[in-house]
Amino acid sequence: MLLSLAGKEIRTSKLHAAGRNQDEVNFVLDVPGKLERRYRGTLDVKIVAGVLGPVITMDLETAVASVVQAESLPGTPFEALKAQAVVSRSYFVAGAGRHAEFDFCDLTHCQFLREAPRAGSPAARAAEATRDLVITFGGKPVAAMFTPSCGGHTLTPADIGISSGAYPYFSVVCDFCYKNPVRWSRHVTPEDAALLSGHHEAARLAVGRRLGWSAVPSNNFKEQNSGTEVILQGVGQGHGVGLCQRGARAMAEEGAGFHEIIDHYFPNTSLGQVVPHRPPETRVERQLDP
Repeated sequence: MLLSLAGKEIRTSKLHAAGRNQDEVNFVLDVPGKLERRYRGTLDVKIVAGVLGPVITMDLETAVASVVQAESLPGTPFEALKAQAVVSRSYFVAGAGRHAEFDFCDLTHCQFLREAPRAGSPAARAAEATRDLVITFGGKPVAAMFTPSCGGHTLTPADIGISSGAYPYFSVVCDFCYKNPVRWSRHVTPEDAALLSGHHEAARLAVGRRLGWSAVPSNNFKEQNSGTEVILQGVGQGHGVGLCQRGARAMAEEGAGFHEIIDHYFPNTSLGQVVPHRPPETRVERQLDP
């Protein structure tokens, strides 16, 4: 890569940027025409498969607050935000190594992550109020998953053809979504319907990559043939596993605390603390054109 710095040009295969003593620092990452965001952490840029890849390493709690901010709707009750913070922290602690060159991407493949929220914001306070708390099963942190809306009952990883890891998950009834499901209808080709017939997440994502991420909103649907097309009638949004964000908001509005929300969506688990060492730092990635 060609680095332009203080009027000089330097050719290098990688770049590391940090504060004094390798401390975290506030900086702006600007990819012209694609994004401009403020981050706090350290920055590494390296060439991977002929593409420039910026990787940001940040403190765990900064990453948690950033995800809570990015993944939550405005007006979400504080207890639901706290539940989201615990779930997101658990995922970061237990799910490192999702990618070969970095731990996590900043997309929904891992967890949607953007700029850190301002100090004192609901998302920042939710992360601070639950600092170091993670969901555990058998004494080990759970790479906890969450979904926007479950459609009335959550699914297990086995239901959608993915590995559950150490925690098996359990299908639980979500009262709010059961009584008020998010309904949707889509028309797809017979070929796509055949691909989707197993209700597996990999197939849903494959169709989404071609037709757009809203092409098949969830894995919870029924099929109906209609001439040259197949009509999918479904409920819910997302893969349907783990914490239902819509249901969590409803529980919090009815007075449930974050621990009750977690107990409901993650049966047979406990809350533990990140001890004695911090988990691997969180990395987020965005590719640049070479």
